Amino acid sequence: MHHSRLCTLVLDCKVDDLAEATQFWSRALGKPIVTTDQDGDGKYAELDTPPDELRILLQRVERDSRVHLDIETNDLEAEAARLEALGAKRIAMVKDRWWVMEAPTGQRFCVVHRQGEEFGPNLNRWD
Repeated sequence: MHHSRLCTLVLDCKVDDLAEATQFWSRALGKPIVTTDQDGDGKYAELDTPPDELRILLQRVERDSRVHLDIETNDLEAEAARLEALGAKRIAMVKDRWWVMEAPTGQRFCVVHRQGEEFGPNLNRWD
């Protein structure tokens, strides 16, 4: 058995300065900034959200700006396989940390390791 749930709203930003984009989204959404440079490479920033809300992550990208979702799980392989059985396709494994996948309807999303200390109450359990 493995677990998963929707965990993160990712704002893909085609910008040169992610810190500036983070300032905009912080003010627009009324969420304080946790960091404008999560990994020290200028690619990820995070806004502060309560534990019962989706995480909001900003990602600097080269492609067109868009929004995508992350699904967190305690078993990347099992969750990716479950989603494939539903019709999704694996696109790429990134940094051995997450799967980029594509829904049958064309939207890209990611399957990631658990992001918080706990999964919380709104958890799906899969056999």
